[in-house]
Amino acid sequence: MLVRAGSGHTAGPLGMADIFTALYFYVLRHDVKKPQWIHRDRIVLSNGHIAPVLYATLAHAGYISMSDLSTLRTFGSKLQGHPHREFLPILETSSGPLGSGLSQAVGMALADRIDNGKGTQKRIYCLMSDGEHNEGNTWEAIMLAGKEKLNNLVAIIDRNNIQIDGYTEDVMPLEPFADKYLTFNWHVIEIDGHDMTEIIRAFETAKTIFEKPTVIIAHTIPGRGVTEFERKYEWHGKAPNKEEAALALKELRTLSGKVVASDHD
Repeated sequence: MLVRAGSGHTAGPLGMADIFTALYFYVLRHDVKKPQWIHRDRIVLSNGHIAPVLYATLAHAGYISMSDLSTLRTFGSKLQGHPHREFLPILETSSGPLGSGLSQAVGMALADRIDNGKGTQKRIYCLMSDGEHNEGNTWEAIMLAGKEKLNNLVAIIDRNNIQIDGYTEDVMPLEPFADKYLTFNWHVIEIDGHDMTEIIRAFETAKTIFEKPTVIIAHTIPGRGVTEFERKYEWHGKAPNKEEAALALKELRTLSGKVVASDHD
């Protein structure tokens, strides 16, 4: 997708592939045949630059066709470089400007409480980057969610330690990260964002927390699975050329084969 587009973000989508797989194929309450089902869980992708992994997951889940993926970032495509709801109505929001997603998700969670009281029938999942915590708007949303004890809200943070200008702890240090959420009355879960057992367990645990919102800090490897890309902030907003992509896909297929073999064992 990125090679055909000639632009886009590489590191984040690879790093979040496991989280998206868990969400769409195990965690979410949704129905591909009824995309606007009123009781569906909501997904808010705040860090919209990782749209390629969202689109790929939607295609595998059956919401869009696999052929749509070849149109990423082309003029008039429904798969814009950042998710755009007017082009792709199955999205809950448009995103791109970092720091807005959690506020939108808090609004959805509050609205659901108003509509359904304590008998809420849906959960709001907000995917976020660690770098967007540089935005003040994010912390306003964190404070409001904690104040309102929005137990139907789950934030998932891609804690990959990179952003476009460098490493997060050099640009604007976030640590002690978990403690900040705890201070604002959130339930905090820290996981290996590539361990499927930990991922699923975290989402299941979030469903048992009734007195506050939950944040899952997923420690991920940006560029996961490709030696040339892993942990390098230069790949945050860079697409590979054909040669780099060929080597990357070869390495990813090898990794995938090992995972499948391990599962069968």
